[in-house]
Amino acid sequence: MNLKLIFSAALLSLTGVFVQAQQAVKISGQINFERKAVKLFEVKEGKVAEIANAVPQNNKFGFLFYPKYEGIYVIGTGNEAGPSENYTFYFKGGEQLDLTLEPKTYALNGTSNSKENVILKQWHDLTDPIYQKSVNFAGQNSTFVDYFPLQEEIVAKSKTFLNGKSSGNPKFDKAIKDIMEMDLISYATNFINTPRSAHPGLEEYSDFYSTIKAQNITKSTSKIYNYPWGQRALTSLIMINMRQDNKPFKPGEEGLNTRLSYVLNDTLKGNIVLDNLSGLKNYGDYKTMADKFSNLIMTKSQKDRNNAIMSPLLTYKAGTDAFQFSYPDKEGKQVSLASLKGKVVLVDVWATWCGPCKQEIPHLKKLEEQMHGKDVAIISLSTDAVKDKDKWLQMIKDENLGGIQLFAGGPGNEFSQYYKVNTIPRFLVFDKQGKIVTVDSPRPSNPALKELLEKELAK
Repeated sequence: MNLKLIFSAALLSLTGVFVQAQQAVKISGQINFERKAVKLFEVKEGKVAEIANAVPQNNKFGFLFYPKYEGIYVIGTGNEAGPSENYTFYFKGGEQLDLTLEPKTYALNGTSNSKENVILKQWHDLTDPIYQKSVNFAGQNSTFVDYFPLQEEIVAKSKTFLNGKSSGNPKFDKAIKDIMEMDLISYATNFINTPRSAHPGLEEYSDFYSTIKAQNITKSTSKIYNYPWGQRALTSLIMINMRQDNKPFKPGEEGLNTRLSYVLNDTLKGNIVLDNLSGLKNYGDYKTMADKFSNLIMTKSQKDRNNAIMSPLLTYKAGTDAFQFSYPDKEGKQVSLASLKGKVVLVDVWATWCGPCKQEIPHLKKLEEQMHGKDVAIISLSTDAVKDKDKWLQMIKDENLGGIQLFAGGPGNEFSQYYKVNTIPRFLVFDKQGKIVTVDSPRPSNPALKELLEKELAK
């Protein structure tokens, strides 16, 4: 078995990953049961994302990769949905990991493993009995009767687990405390929220459940975002806290507000809003809910996910609300669609590098002259990359471009995503009330565009 080939394949599978660490992590492994692949996951905002996989050869596998960050990674034969058949390891760069995957557990081999991963294995061994009953429970008939006493015993032992244990890595020694807390919450909530042959009443919950509160782990994003199944665990914990507080599970805005009340951090609240929006089936329901909670959708990843949820629901029918954009002009002043209410608005989506876009410029200038003095606003929305902003400014000057020149900042801008602008130039028309007329109008070189604008002006 030539592990070098497997290492090389794993390294190639990570092409394009931004390398921050100076040293690679080398993982050598053996698997003692049948699985098609062993997977390597990174942690992204409280979820895991597969970054490489290795097909075992003669029951051996390996990875060679440069970690993007110092912290928790996951190796296993499970999937991104949950911790079953997946195990946590800590990498910062330069480590070697030698492990054997067994059915429902793993072992570390030799003496080359880092102190961080030795401590994580010791923690795994302590908590494995409740991990098996809570997470890997297929084929078992575990109920609260046998699970609760075992959980209380392990929770008690966890309080002294770190005594005398130090990795020599201050960052890990701080992180392990959060990992332990989140593991115990994850197992406890997963047990309650998965099918069992018998379920406890609230009065039968063991003592540990009275100590785990969503507010305690949502003061910032740290505990949720750095834990592989953080968002999953938070959702489960909120459900349990609601039962404990006798809060009914209601649909719509009222139910969402109840769930949000258990979370302190606004970014984490935004993820709960997006989970709710992802279940809506039509744009009307989506818009009603999104408008009320849009202030909680703040980060780039949240905005990207919001666009992905919204996009399939959009019909772009005439008379429906337009996307409320706001972008800087050539002087840096923000210009919004709302500020142009009372005018028919034509938006030209273009870029300085686009030949067909530049061919339309003389026709667009002529149209501007024809619309002069009328309630028409003509916007040229540049999708040039941020690094090419100076080229955009220079072209405005060189070509004496008129109208309202706005800079959207790259083809992935929100306007282009919203209207699925995949090719340019693209022309869109909105009425005086900010409603859609058409999201794919004729070009200025076609007289039909002038006729369309005049028709809207006459209304």
